[in-house]
Amino acid sequence: MVYGGEGVCRVEGISAPSIRGVDKAKLYYTLAPLGRSGQVMTPVDTAVLMRPVMSRREAEKLIAELGELETEAPKSSNMRGVKEYYHGIVMSYDCRQMAGLIRMTSRKRKWALTHGKKVSQMDERYLKRAEEQLYGELAVALELPKAEVLPYIRQVYPGWPEE
Repeated sequence: MVYGGEGVCRVEGISAPSIRGVDKAKLYYTLAPLGRSGQVMTPVDTAVLMRPVMSRREAEKLIAELGELETEAPKSSNMRGVKEYYHGIVMSYDCRQMAGLIRMTSRKRKWALTHGKKVSQMDERYLKRAEEQLYGELAVALELPKAEVLPYIRQVYPGWPEE
C-alpha cells in the first residue's frame, strides 16, 4: 500500500486500537513503512492518500514508456511556485509525474554541471524524494531489492534518467 508521506507500507493489521484518547469505535490500519523502521496508525477512512502499489505489469509498462514520457515544466519560474509544483508531484505519488520530475531535474542538473553553474538544492532535494518514492514502489512491484531498480530500468532504457 502507498500511504501519504510514508511511501510504500505493509499493512500489518486493521483493528480498533487500545490507545488512550483514540476513538475505540473506529478502525485503524497499522502500517509498517518499508523505507524505515517503526509503525504508523491511520484511520481506515483517512483523507490522506492511500492506494495499492502498482502491479508488476503496470511497473513494466511505465518503464517501457519512459522514453516517450512528456515532462511538464512548472508554470511559475519563481522559487515558491517551483517548490509548490515539485511538492504537489511528490505528494500525489503519481508515478508518471514523479518519473517526469526525475527526468526534468536530472536534465537541469546535467545542464548546470556542463555549464559550470550551481545545481539547485531544491531540485536536488525533490529529485531525491521522487527517486525514493518511485524506485521504492517499483522495487515492490518488480520484487527487486531497491538497489537493483535503477540498473533494471537502465537495461530497458539505457539513457535513464539523463539523455
